[in-house]
Amino acid sequence: MKKIAIAAAIAALSAPVFAQSSVTLWGRLNTSVESIKTGNGDRVASVINNNSRLGFKGTEDLGGGLKASFALEHGLNSDDGKQTNPAFWNREASVQIGSNDFGAIRLGRWTPGSYYATADYVSMHNHDTGTSEDKLYSGAGFTQTNKVGYFTPNINGFNGEFTVHAGEGVDPRGYDVALNYDQGPMHLGAGYSKQGPAKQYAIRGLYELGAFTFGGYAQREEAGNAPAGVKDARWIGRAAVMYTLGQSEFHLNVGGTKAGAYSFNGGRNGGKQYTLAYNYNLSKRTKVYAFYTAVDATTANKRDDLNSFALGVRHNF
Repeated sequence: MKKIAIAAAIAALSAPVFAQSSVTLWGRLNTSVESIKTGNGDRVASVINNNSRLGFKGTEDLGGGLKASFALEHGLNSDDGKQTNPAFWNREASVQIGSNDFGAIRLGRWTPGSYYATADYVSMHNHDTGTSEDKLYSGAGFTQTNKVGYFTPNINGFNGEFTVHAGEGVDPRGYDVALNYDQGPMHLGAGYSKQGPAKQYAIRGLYELGAFTFGGYAQREEAGNAPAGVKDARWIGRAAVMYTLGQSEFHLNVGGTKAGAYSFNGGRNGGKQYTLAYNYNLSKRTKVYAFYTAVDATTANKRDDLNSFALGVRHNF
């Protein structure tokens, strides 16, 4: 009886704390069946993971408008069940404290905001995943780990992210900046990242016009360490359009660039990419889709060429 009474007392004391906290389990499973041809190889039938993930996130109200929160996100392969890289929380592991009035400070690991502000925003057909991901967009200067970031509050549609990567004596310090504006049908973004001599900067625009959505980005990549006379930079661009009709979405996007900068892919990945896609939204959480994507690269012997026909299912929970 004493043990029961003690347990009841502890539960009573803890109840107000738990009442102010919330933890959410969430995720996405996105899997496709595809017929893929790479380079001069034969066409192969494959089951493909499209950036599936499992996450936990939680928030505690500290009073006075102040909140603490955390996010843990695990990337997994939905085709074979393996994790996507050796780090278990390979997509995000962060803790944050902030308020709506003053913004927030975040510590840990997460995807650079400059990417979400530009390339990801216009990859509307399948969220920049799998074989139809943007093969041309540059990750020059990107850092994901050992970061400290400040997130501004939303002021009349404007918000920003400013992040520093601590090299910890192992690699160069890195910086990432993202700016976003969302107001009505207009959505604008800009991103900048730098680590050592490598850097990239990009701008993005997206406009909703009735059933149509038009978007695109332009990006400048600079390696910064090429030998004299060797090309050191390139421009990359992408345009996308979506047409919605009831539960259906029709997508078309086209991207292009010249050969890559010196220290990124050794001059590979120049060329063009085309994607034609159809989505049917069964609900807010589940869709079925089909797409054809093709990369026409500038490398010799079609080494980096790719084309794929795909049928897939994406489910959010």
